[in-house]
Amino acid sequence: MHDKLFHSPVALSVGLGFKREIASLAEMHDFLTNWTTSRRGPLYRNAVEACELAIPGYVTIEQARHALVQFAQASCILWPDLEPVAGVHAVARGYGGYAA
Repeated sequence: MHDKLFHSPVALSVGLGFKREIASLAEMHDFLTNWTTSRRGPLYRNAVEACELAIPGYVTIEQARHALVQFAQASCILWPDLEPVAGVHAVARGYGGYAA
């Protein structure tokens, strides 16, 4: 019933630098059920409704995925397409090449 998979997972930011991938209706339902009550709004309700309608097949799985993506974008939790890159370079200060 809930094991319907998306064509590609939706990556969400769930904390400081932590990513959670939602790959099925069951994971989507679990994520939305545990979403903070104070941050729920119209796009949240659309995502929940799309998930519930996709389980019996009234809407497609991809329509439910699209509703989740819209909700994530509006909530600023959609993981960026490009992975963040940390840059490191040598610092030559003082004597011996170590940073002072």
